[in-house]
Amino acid sequence: MTYLSRSPWILHYDASSCNGCDIEVLACLSPLYDVERFGIINTGNPKHADVLVITGGINEQNREVVRNIYDQMPDPKVVVAVGICACTGGVFRECYNVVGGIDCVIPVDVYVPGCAARPESIIDGIVRALSVLEEKRAKGRDATATVARGGE
Repeated sequence: MTYLSRSPWILHYDASSCNGCDIEVLACLSPLYDVERFGIINTGNPKHADVLVITGGINEQNREVVRNIYDQMPDPKVVVAVGICACTGGVFRECYNVVGGIDCVIPVDVYVPGCAARPESIIDGIVRALSVLEEKRAKGRDATATVARGGE
């Protein structure tokens, strides 16, 4: 990992969950699980975030909000869908107002299943997301170098 992947900033957004996964995401920040040992900082500003952690499914009211948050994040960015509702719509997927999982609106890089997802699984998903983020950064550096050399 390079120096940038050692201090990622994550943004947590609750799309429309029962709050079970949100409680587990907050447990990751507690001294018991201590996700900050990986250098991860929880931010409230999408313009500062590297990783978007989303819980809950997509409905008609939050579809544009999720898209807007995603668009505000700088590239490269990684999306982690936490919980079965974020992955597929979960038990609510047959409801009239639920569109489905997060991937109905934005691309998802890492899926963390569970109802509610365990803190260990969430931390594992975020660590996997850091690998994806590093790959995206490396591709971005390679593309920039190619353009700088004149498109070889």
